[in-house]
Amino acid sequence: MRALTPLLLALVLSSQLAACVPAVIGGAAAGGAMAADRRTSGIYIEDQNIELKARHAVAQELGEKNHISVTSYNRNVLLTGEAVDEASKAAAEKVVRNVDSVRNITNEIVIDTKSTFSERNNDTYITSKVKARLVKENRFPANYVKVVTEATTVFLLGLVTRQEAEDAVDIARSTSGVGKVVKVFEYID
Repeated sequence: MRALTPLLLALVLSSQLAACVPAVIGGAAAGGAMAADRRTSGIYIEDQNIELKARHAVAQELGEKNHISVTSYNRNVLLTGEAVDEASKAAAEKVVRNVDSVRNITNEIVIDTKSTFSERNNDTYITSKVKARLVKENRFPANYVKVVTEATTVFLLGLVTRQEAEDAVDIARSTSGVGKVVKVFEYID
């Protein structure tokens, strides 16, 4: 029995440590993304908080009739998706304005029926193709630009130079499936 005790203890500890590996790797990946971003780590985290609070507030205010997406970059919020009417579009913007730390809002919500799951999957696919091309082209660090796609319209956000913005637009525009490109950049030069 005494010989089994260290073996059992080792097995129990190893099973517990294995559960920590994904958390450590996930934390390292998030830290790496933050370190390579032009935003400060505080602003990076604040953007995540803004998105969470704004999504919750919009869902509470507007319910399920609308499909509203919230993206925050450097405390500038991009609203995309579909609203059933102008009043809902305006209400979404008003609710987001009341979220702490929001500096500016770009409201690109369209008045239309709620997009389908298939349409949103296509948008996700387009986003992944644009991101992959940003990496492949290697004209600038790809994580300088955040890509959001809604109804085949690609929105580009980030803190970029004018040349980086032109390159990002060129890459996005020439990606198959992209209907339109909208710049929501902040320029650093």
